[in-house]
Amino acid sequence: MTAKILPVHVGIIMDGNGRWAQKRGMPRSAGHAAGAAVFKTIVRYCNQIGIRYLTIYAFSTENWKRPQNEVLTLIKLFKQYLSDALTNFLDENIQVRFLGDETAFDPRLRELIDETVRVSKDKTGMVLNIALNYGGRAEIVQAAKALVRDVQNGTLPPDEIGEEDFARRLYTAGQPDPDLIIRPSGEQRISNFLLWQSAYTEYIFMDILWPDFKPNDLDRALDLYAARNRRFGGI
Repeated sequence: MTAKILPVHVGIIMDGNGRWAQKRGMPRSAGHAAGAAVFKTIVRYCNQIGIRYLTIYAFSTENWKRPQNEVLTLIKLFKQYLSDALTNFLDENIQVRFLGDETAFDPRLRELIDETVRVSKDKTGMVLNIALNYGGRAEIVQAAKALVRDVQNGTLPPDEIGEEDFARRLYTAGQPDPDLIIRPSGEQRISNFLLWQSAYTEYIFMDILWPDFKPNDLDRALDLYAARNRRFGGI
């Protein structure tokens, strides 16, 4: 890893699993399985090199529109990953959190999510955010509703509402905004990911499908990030 300046918080939009499989004449489910293996490798690598926060976009609010068999495959993979994490992965000293609306998932997956959070909450290494049933617009709406409730019950004067009040009601409350978001697959859009938090985030789009993404590809993105001049609106 050659980057001299490490971002504190990295986001990754995992993309290209289905196309990776189709290029090889395989079902899309095989691409998701290959992508899940890459996910584990990259998470471990980020923890090893000193990334403090990593947010992975795993399943968006729009992904429910995909064919039912593909959605069921993804849900099965999430369960397999969390079951594995509860027996092996948590030895990596990674604190796991989840961003998104969990109520849409079946009881077993919700149980695994809650157990993973509970078991990993005292870990002192990297914070891993897994965005499941997540959408940036939906997150902003739920934060606005929380503000309205607090105004209505008299705990928050409306004239005193500021950006920090809003940020405290997001899924990422208490965490720094992402410094860098990486999107493999060749697509160049943000796809409803961390809309509020990414106001001054550096984006790097890479022409490589997620199942082919390796630690040296992450190193390349980190080197590009290190060369950026982040001015945050200044000169």
